Amino acid sequence: MFTEKANKIFQDVIEKYHIINTVDQPFQNAYDKSDLLEHLLYRKCWIDTVQWHYEDIIRDPQINPVAALTLKRQIDASNQDRTDMVEYIDSYFLEKYKDVSVKADATINTESPAWGVDRLSILALKVYHMNEEATRTDASGAHREACQKKLNVLLEQRVDLSTAIDTLLSDIGKGDKYMKVYKQMKMYNDDELNPVLRGQK
Repeated sequence: MFTEKANKIFQDVIEKYHIINTVDQPFQNAYDKSDLLEHLLYRKCWIDTVQWHYEDIIRDPQINPVAALTLKRQIDASNQDRTDMVEYIDSYFLEKYKDVSVKADATINTESPAWGVDRLSILALKVYHMNEEATRTDASGAHREACQKKLNVLLEQRVDLSTAIDTLLSDIGKGDKYMKVYKQMKMYNDDELNPVLRGQK
């Protein structure tokens, strides 16, 4: 199943990040482009993992305002990278299924396969960090118990989401579903569409 591979890659990425555990560490993809899907999944989860920790840092109430502004711009750039990677992954699936004969009664899903993958990558990060909290030795028993309950729900969500993604891909492969990729058309980074940026030209 596709999601078995994806979940394994996401786990590998998150564990690799936490060896050094800093947002400034260099990135090296474990897969080259000859393994295109794995390459894209690995890069996607790395972006999500770094951004997860950006979001932790920027919530520090003592953060220097200048540093916060720099970090906000890094988060904006990361969001654009994340969106781009989703579109690359969807392009992979479009190419994979391009010769499928779509049935006359085929339907479209509410989200493309890669946006499901995006949620699965974020879920892997939630599982990792909630497990940390559920096993944190310096936390109270009540805290660990509450986090274990949350972790159980997250693990159930991962099973359900994985099943849904695998089912969607199977349905696309059989022609029961079809997919389209709508570019996100984000406006806030575009100096022609964002009136503040346009005013600086």
